[in-house]
Amino acid sequence: MTDADFLTETRATYDTVATSYAEIVPDMDDDHPMARAVLGAFADLVRAAGSGPIADIGCGTGRVTAFLDRAGLEVSGIDLSPGMLAVARRNHPGLRFSEGSVFALDLLDGSQAGVVAWYSVIHMPPERLPAAFSEFHRVLAPGGYLQLGFHIGDQRNHKTQGYGHDGISLDVYLLPVERICELLSQAGFALDTRVVHEPDGRLARVPQGYLLARKATES
Repeated sequence: MTDADFLTETRATYDTVATSYAEIVPDMDDDHPMARAVLGAFADLVRAAGSGPIADIGCGTGRVTAFLDRAGLEVSGIDLSPGMLAVARRNHPGLRFSEGSVFALDLLDGSQAGVVAWYSVIHMPPERLPAAFSEFHRVLAPGGYLQLGFHIGDQRNHKTQGYGHDGISLDVYLLPVERICELLSQAGFALDTRVVHEPDGRLARVPQGYLLARKATES
């Protein structure tokens, strides 16, 4: 599958489900306490390092963008899906959202104090992860933080139903933690923290991985 194929499928799916997604997926204030704790720690670390612009890559309906804004960060959202962005702008009119691809972010080199990719790498074929991590590294300032969230495993699930809709076409990848750590290192990141949240039968049906990494400071 080419980049054009999976990006087109992902965009089309989220354009279709955007409204129902916003109704079904909880606001971050109602999400799992572990997820809020991870993002709260990210916000604290960015502020402690001097703060600066934050990019929420794959922001969807803007729920993480809004959470980080409430945490006092200067954050904007970027997403592939115009439908999701329309919901984000409607629900969070005071925040900035723009359309873009993870592989060609319209951000200057070294311009971001932090990047969040909260379950936004789970739809790309694993062989494309190095390109995404390289782009995150490019836009981060030296010492900037990257926060990832993803499903843990080693398989591809193809969804044709979801968020109240039939006939969608969406790949969801479960990713091995050690492999993601290796790819981050190869992209130039130093791993700071890894959290594995085991399934709880509620909001976490499979293990969840939260990795915090940092771009090296200039010597």
